[in-house]
Amino acid sequence: MDTQIKGLVYDIRSFSVNDGPGIRKTVFLKGCPLRCSWCHNPESFSFKPLKWIKDEKTGTFSVTKTEIIGNFYTADEIVEEVVADIPFFEQSSGGITLSGGEPLSQAEFVYQVLLRSQQNGIHTCVDTSGFAPWKDMEKVAGVTDLFLYDLKLADPDLHKKHTGKDNQIIIENLMKLRFLKCDLHIRIPLVEGITDTTDNLDGLKKIIEKLPGLKRIDLLPYHTIARMKYRRLNLPYDLEEMPEYPLEKAEKILQSFGSAAEMVTVGG
Repeated sequence: MDTQIKGLVYDIRSFSVNDGPGIRKTVFLKGCPLRCSWCHNPESFSFKPLKWIKDEKTGTFSVTKTEIIGNFYTADEIVEEVVADIPFFEQSSGGITLSGGEPLSQAEFVYQVLLRSQQNGIHTCVDTSGFAPWKDMEKVAGVTDLFLYDLKLADPDLHKKHTGKDNQIIIENLMKLRFLKCDLHIRIPLVEGITDTTDNLDGLKKIIEKLPGLKRIDLLPYHTIARMKYRRLNLPYDLEEMPEYPLEKAEKILQSFGSAAEMVTVGG
């Protein structure tokens, strides 16, 4: 077992409560093959460490600092940090979540981290777009208790327009994943005029109908927190003028999903 393989990580957050059940340690991996127009983590795009300029203010003084985004860790180093939070996991039925970027783009590293986590009795979760070779997803599924699986756009052409890739492999992987032992939650971003159209929501419901016994759907309203990140990274942002998603509209969409899953939530 090669636990010395290194993964590129850009953030590790303790006491996370929106990335799976209970209190979790969420590890964010860098690198993503998609370019979703609404992505709120543009620092995750590149498969290499990068720099951004950050202004920090203390009273009347302002200091400009250069921050490196992305550090390499071995699987052992990640698991050592995660094990330290076991008392919190035990009290809340929490665990470790690997997110991104797209964590399955670093599938071997993810496998090693999750394997070691399970060996320590820790609940494991992967937050994925589903855009990965099936062989990688199948291997990682063997050490994953729960997948948080993003469904964005049902139409393959619209999916390619707004993410850079069509959704064929995503749907194929989802249909295969439903037969494995791991749990599955669906996550749907709500972006006004893009993912929340009647045609798209109806298309997503038809896909979800093929997932009998689905436990949970999370509707994730678009927020504007990413604007400053794109500016710091000097990246264009197509949704610069897009406002926060109306929560009352999200609640109506929630009602429209009815009994598509045992639980449907807004915000995760």
